[in-house]
Amino acid sequence: MGAPLMAGFIDEGGHVAVQRIAESFGMSKGQLAETVGLGRETFHKSARTNAVKTQSRVREMLEIVSRISTWAGGQNQAMAWYRAQPIAAFGGRTAEALVKSGQAAAVRDYLDHLAMGGFA
Repeated sequence: MGAPLMAGFIDEGGHVAVQRIAESFGMSKGQLAETVGLGRETFHKSARTNAVKTQSRVREMLEIVSRISTWAGGQNQAMAWYRAQPIAAFGGRTAEALVKSGQAAAVRDYLDHLAMGGFA
């Protein structure tokens, strides 16, 4: 579910290729960092880019966007949903806000619920 999109953003070393993601979504690395709840300067040093927390946050965002890209009509529409669509089940918070606050698992569970035919 979304694996082909996600696989295109993993480099030879198994890390998320931040520059590739930023370019694909038409944003700067600083904007990408903010989208996942990290400081704008995070992606300017490879040690911080490859840190576990950084890689986890970017993978969470990428997994969510990848999972909904077919429902949303493509990766750009999925990113727009991720960043701006309020989710009633979470009090109107967006997937972006939930990932930033460490609640990516709740978003994944919500998407699983929808995929199984549950109501939004």
